[in-house]
Amino acid sequence: MIFISCKSTFMYTLGINAVFHDSAACILKDGILIAAAEDERFTHIKHGKRPVPFSTWELPFHAIDYCLQVAGIHLNDVDHVAYSFDPYLLLGEKYRNKPVIEVPLFQSPGSANTEWLNPWDSLFLSYIINAPRQLKDGYPHHLQKRFKGTRLDSFQFHYVEHHLSHGASAFHPSPFTEAAVMTFDGRGELATTTYNVGSGTSLDRIGQVNMPHSLGLLYEEITSYLGFLHSSDEYKVMALASYGKPEFINDFREMIQVSSGGQYTITNKNFEERFGPSRLRHEEFTSHHFNIARSLQLALEEKVLDIADWLHRETRQDNLCMAGGVALNCVLNARIRDKGPFKKVWVQPASGDSGTALGAAIWIDAQQRQSHQKDFEMTHAYWGPEYSDAEIEKFMKWAKVPYRKLEDVARETAEILAQDKIIGWYQGRMEFGPRALGSRSILASPISPSMQARLNEVKDREDFRPVAPVVLEEDAHEWFENAEYSPYMLFIYNVKPDKADKIPAVRHVDGTARIQTINRDQHPSYYKLLEEFKKITGVPVLVNTSFNTLGKPIVCSPRDAIECFWTSPFDALIIGSFLIEKDCR
Repeated sequence: MIFISCKSTFMYTLGINAVFHDSAACILKDGILIAAAEDERFTHIKHGKRPVPFSTWELPFHAIDYCLQVAGIHLNDVDHVAYSFDPYLLLGEKYRNKPVIEVPLFQSPGSANTEWLNPWDSLFLSYIINAPRQLKDGYPHHLQKRFKGTRLDSFQFHYVEHHLSHGASAFHPSPFTEAAVMTFDGRGELATTTYNVGSGTSLDRIGQVNMPHSLGLLYEEITSYLGFLHSSDEYKVMALASYGKPEFINDFREMIQVSSGGQYTITNKNFEERFGPSRLRHEEFTSHHFNIARSLQLALEEKVLDIADWLHRETRQDNLCMAGGVALNCVLNARIRDKGPFKKVWVQPASGDSGTALGAAIWIDAQQRQSHQKDFEMTHAYWGPEYSDAEIEKFMKWAKVPYRKLEDVARETAEILAQDKIIGWYQGRMEFGPRALGSRSILASPISPSMQARLNEVKDREDFRPVAPVVLEEDAHEWFENAEYSPYMLFIYNVKPDKADKIPAVRHVDGTARIQTINRDQHPSYYKLLEEFKKITGVPVLVNTSFNTLGKPIVCSPRDAIECFWTSPFDALIIGSFLIEKDCR
């Protein structure tokens, strides 16, 4: 059956990120976010796709379909589509209103045409320019219900600059009515870094850094040099840095030169000349690799702090908002919080490119409705799909999965965790962004010193990878130094010395932990579980890591959760009101 569309009195704005990686979609209803998700959760392809120029034809149709489903509409009912990249910043404004653009199929690297920054840019931009037609006709066959019959004149298509999308995602959903806004990532069209002042629903740009100078790309390149996958494994470099010494700090200080006005240049990288041969993927890590990672991390913190000081002097704002992939670096964020000049710092939980779908949509929505006041504040990240007990039980019966219904989910689950067992925890709406925050999580007790190693073995992760704690918001300050409201795992805090022996599994080698605080309003069932665990053990903390295994996205559907559970050495799965356990006899 095909969904029959009918325009409503509401204004729907669909946001899309599709250019580089972390393809995603979101939908706003009169300025209020009602759904958001990454495409990877539906396709099972990590980050949605690899960020190569010829993959821009891939739109996040599964995430779009989910958003339309939540809204209860067909694509024809959408009023505005906001796409978080503006190809005309590369093509040139002279092409913006031309009905036909001649894009060269081949471009010589030695060409005198300086408008093209890369030999692949012609193909890259051609796909982006044709995104509206691809949206109309390129959907997978099984999703035709909400796409078939789409008319290009049913919605207005908007290209929104990539870093404007990042900036809007940082400021507009924040709790501030005024703030300085800073964005760092690998690259956008031209900008890699931007500085803005946010007020009401406006963003005034006061500076930017352009390609090829990019702190995000430098971090990506060192990620590759250390044998990891760039645009994917940067967080592993951050974890690796804790084990090293800043032996090469002067090399990175020389590479990154910050000047006036927030400007910086990155030159003379020559990694192999400076540091020796790059590490191959399966080679052992040595102190040399740890020291490179530590030096890079420290240099990043120093330079961004210098920039933050300038931005504070320039804007005289008390509040700072951040987004872009670099803003997922929780060690850097904590350094800005503790050593920077701003009184309050808010970071978009989907700071990577997935969040640009939200930023683009919010920006266009405010413009089109001529709204000068914020309509939406982001107080949680639970914007993805959810499944009822009836839907979960129907699938388990069909799949002949053994299960039993729990009378008191929180209490009985806490009892299992207190036995030092590892569980999959599948409850409510899925998280938007890269962090599992208690809806699609693997949970365990933090009390045993061996739990970190056990979880890394369960998830087939590197031994040096830390695991993170979730803590009851009201108890956080008693367990972590100066801890405050921190619901998105975007900042680190020191574990209090008198508590270190009680939660050794979540204390990193440097004495810190990347905490998530939780209160009852954000996620009632998750909060109740921690309350029950505290009653049994006296510890209001659990280990929380993402419900996935190596190289796979976080699980989305009941099928995903059950398949991951049965093919991994978890002890139990709590899915909705049901318990699945493995027979260990």
